[in-house]
Amino acid sequence: MHQSGPASTRFVRGAAPSTGEGGCPYPSSGSASSAPTSKLNPLNRMPFNISQSRAEHQTVALPTERSVSTIPKGDADREGNWVYPSPQQMYNALMRKGYADTPLDAMEEMVAVHNFLNEGAWSEIVEWERRYAAGLSHAWQNRRQIDASPGAVRAADDDCQPRLLKFEGRPKEMTPKAAIIQMIGKIYPRKFGCEPPFDRHDWYVQRQAPGTPPREIRYVIDYYSAPPDPTGEPVFYLDVRPAIDRPAAALERMMRWAGPVWDKMCGASARPSS
Repeated sequence: MHQSGPASTRFVRGAAPSTGEGGCPYPSSGSASSAPTSKLNPLNRMPFNISQSRAEHQTVALPTERSVSTIPKGDADREGNWVYPSPQQMYNALMRKGYADTPLDAMEEMVAVHNFLNEGAWSEIVEWERRYAAGLSHAWQNRRQIDASPGAVRAADDDCQPRLLKFEGRPKEMTPKAAIIQMIGKIYPRKFGCEPPFDRHDWYVQRQAPGTPPREIRYVIDYYSAPPDPTGEPVFYLDVRPAIDRPAAALERMMRWAGPVWDKMCGASARPSS
């Protein structure tokens, strides 16, 4: 499996936090519309009010409890965090899409992995926002301090934290980066060969920096599977990065890769950071 510096992050299922024990976030029932299930929610391209009832010919009962994610909702009128679907809702959604051979005994683990991966994707987005929400100049000037405190919150004010506005799954549309990786893998299979991503999401995030109005930022996420770790736990790689649909996004990507390289060339690791 390829790794490309900060862009591709390894996630082992056994390391899942308890908050993601259950993956796409899903609106809570309190925010759902009374529209029929044939209509799609524009925030996640899923039907409103997916049923919690047993599907036809379902022989095993599935849990209907839903886990609350750590991902804040983006709309000012929608408080709280996104809520993940229950195993029963997930099964009903798969049946609706025609996956009639979905094994019932695997649904709980499928939901757990699904939710775990989305928690991992969100943690990567938060890290991008921590670095670049305040602007490119700020990110470059403070890159050493930012690198020295990985995972630290960018600002104490909740109003300045990123929020997820909406998302969409696009599994049949390969991103340009994933397509290039596949092409290089065919030329140099021993070094760069890997399976194509098994899924692709586009997440639309509300970026808020102090003193600036909110902005919508699109992120693309490629989901890769990898061989299990020595304990048998499944391993995944997530390639999370801002979509290049604005000039600043290309610079953010370049800086994320070039900053550590530049500092290393200049011997920054041998000098105390300012």
